[in-house]
Amino acid sequence: MAALGGPGGIGPPRRGGFRGVVPPGWHSTAWRWTILIVAAVYFLLPLWAALRFAGISAFGSVISEPGFTSSLALSVRLAVITTLVTIALMLPTTVYVHLRLPRLRRLMEGITILPIVIPPVVLIVGVLAIAPGFLKSTSWLLALTYVVLAMPFTYRALDAGLRALDLKTIVEASNSLGAGWISTLWRVLLPNLRTALLSATVLSVALVLGEFTMASLDLYQTFPVWIYVNSQTSGQVSVAASLLALFVTWIFLLGITVLGTRQSRKTGGGAVTLFTVARTETRGD
Repeated sequence: MAALGGPGGIGPPRRGGFRGVVPPGWHSTAWRWTILIVAAVYFLLPLWAALRFAGISAFGSVISEPGFTSSLALSVRLAVITTLVTIALMLPTTVYVHLRLPRLRRLMEGITILPIVIPPVVLIVGVLAIAPGFLKSTSWLLALTYVVLAMPFTYRALDAGLRALDLKTIVEASNSLGAGWISTLWRVLLPNLRTALLSATVLSVALVLGEFTMASLDLYQTFPVWIYVNSQTSGQVSVAASLLALFVTWIFLLGITVLGTRQSRKTGGGAVTLFTVARTETRGD
């Protein structure tokens, strides 16, 4: 019988016997890095080309262009109004559907998907045809139209947050302690839906800051409309303004996400996501 560990033995393998074996999960990691690099090149290469075309000096002249401050302020104001109105409308509605009318969830999902299916041109033309005269002369009409556009994203973010909670038990416990509906919504549900609310805020702000069709047809010069108007006279200034808007939006959304994730981790929650929220520990004030 061959000696144990010899050429024909059954002992431990010789040193270097597994030299050609690929570590487990190596192929998956390589594919992830490959996809990440390809996606980075796909997104960053056009930005680099646009930055090279515009030049660094064009960014300084963007701020001094007429209409820059007013259009940017209008877009920010519309983003704030749209976010507040959308959350104020959709939060009680989504909570009520989850509690009292769970069979209407599919119907709500179908209704809230309509603003995505209907073209923005058709939507704004219909709104302008039926809107009262006192609204047509104010930016509130455009903000209310943006509320309709933001409704699908806000509903899905809140729906994901409510699905991660034992909503019925939380509300019943709050009611048994003597809290009313408003107190339950403000002191119990809102702390537990902080991550979902931040996700809805990120989506609503990104939608408003990048919308062009409705604002142009409603004859309001928001920041995207201002960029398009200036592209007719100066291509470099227009490209620089587009890059500036993109960077500012990224920084703004990144700040919301980082602050929301940090606050959620302090209170035992999960990271801020868009349509999925991990089950978190129930907490209240």
